[in-house]
Parts: sequence; structure tokens; C-alpha cells
Amino acid sequence: MLRFDRHQQHSLLDANTVAVLSIGLGAAAPALAGARLTDQAGRIFHVSANKPVPVLQAAATDLRSLLVKALPAPEGALVVPFPRFARALHVYADYETSMPERDLSSEAIDGVGLAGPTKWIRSLTGSLKLLR
Repeated sequence: MLRFDRHQQHSLLDANTVAVLSIGLGAAAPALAGARLTDQAGRIFHVSANKPVPVLQAAATDLRSLLVKALPAPEGALVVPFPRFARALHVYADYETSMPERDLSSEAIDGVGLAGPTKWIRSLTGSLKLLR
């Protein structure tokens, strides 16, 4: 599941947020995708996902609260945050280096990707609406 701040006005920022969170979830849990299928003509391709991936909307303050509640994640669950400051960094090493100096509970959060037990995810996202 992916969550992000709907108050962002630009759809490209929304698409970027979803893409970045998807890469993070896919890298952490390759079983969510990566299977290969073959069509009738013998063309082999990778599937995009083997489970539904709803994209929900929330205000940045709600995303920060959701993130704080989600961490630490229970066994078998994944949390992938996308803090707003990461948009300004174009080199991963800069992001990695700056993280120990930051407290995500006080950062603006543009998105949170979640994967794990359905009950846990619903407890965090039950009041959020689908992005339209």
C-alpha cells in the first residue's frame, strides 16, 4: 500500500512519490513482484505486482502520524517513508549521510509505503480515502 500527501498540487510530484515508494517496497520485498510470465506469442515479461496496490491520500501531518505509529514495524511488515527533504537531494549518499541528523517525526512526509499483515495496514490506514 502506498500513502502520500494529497495536498501536493502537482501530479508529477504525486507520480514521483508513488514511483519512489514502489521501488523501495519492491526492493525490500521482491515477492511483491518480479515474477515472470509468458504470453501466447512467447514474449516473456516481469509482472508489475501480484497484489493490489491501493494509493490513498492524506495530509502531510497525517502521514507523519501514520509513520510514527507504523514504526517499529511488526515482524513481516515493511515501512518505506519518503520525507520531503529527499526531493532536494539528488545523490543517495547525501540522503544516507543526513539521516542520522534528522528525526522523521518532525519532518514533512510526502509518502509512506506499507506492506505487511492486512490487519496492521488497516489499523493504520482505515480512515484514508483512495486517491481520485
